[in-house]
Amino acid sequence: MVRVLFLGDIIGKPGRNIVANLLPELASEYNIDIVIGNAENSAGGLGATPETLSLLRTAGVNGFTLGNHIWRYDSIIDSLENDTDVVKPANLPPNTPGKRYAILECKSKNVKVGIVSLLGRVFMEPVDCPFRIADEVLSTVKEFTPIIIVDFHAEATAEKMALGWYLDGKCSAVLGTHTHIQTADERILPNGTAYITDVGMCGPYNSVIGMEINRVLTRLLTSIPKKWEVANGPSMLNAVVIDIDESTGKAENIQRIIKMEVC
Repeated sequence: MVRVLFLGDIIGKPGRNIVANLLPELASEYNIDIVIGNAENSAGGLGATPETLSLLRTAGVNGFTLGNHIWRYDSIIDSLENDTDVVKPANLPPNTPGKRYAILECKSKNVKVGIVSLLGRVFMEPVDCPFRIADEVLSTVKEFTPIIIVDFHAEATAEKMALGWYLDGKCSAVLGTHTHIQTADERILPNGTAYITDVGMCGPYNSVIGMEINRVLTRLLTSIPKKWEVANGPSMLNAVVIDIDESTGKAENIQRIIKMEVC
């Protein structure tokens, strides 16, 4: 059995800090074999940089998925082209920098774990079909390992659920990200795929999806495009733990985690 910890969207410095502070304890408490995190918002709340990925690696994260803010910082292109542990959303245009999947080494169990990232299309910028691209990419990843984690970075609950059913039995897990709000619908689908609509976030608790409350309210009340900033204060960590049969790639259990920062 391989035990995977997947961290929800990591929001800026508060998110990086709570991951660094709590991950060693979590890894020990839950006997984690490999850690994957959505680093989409790890740099200032929007986007990622080589520096934020490096800090998260030091904290114990083994692999990274991204999302719709992938191009916020040009410096991420170097990571996308050269790092073996970070993937771009696979349904971005094929000529964009980066890899559509990554194969991570799980040294504690001597197995490989594949990670794939996909973007949704409902209420999001136009991209290629995540369903068709998933079929294409998963067929390649299965040549390396039956253990495959799919991060579906999408807005609409129905679209996420539909992809979960579509990929049931084709991958080990379909884990929703992007909304920063953890849902309570984790389950194992009939053909062995773990599913949750949204894993949640690692970031400020007293916030609007990680952002400073008054700035968001000002923008909503006045329509003045006030720049959003990552909130301060205590943080929370949202994640899921998935138990996966290493020979079949089928998930046997999924558990939500919510940890609060002790101030």
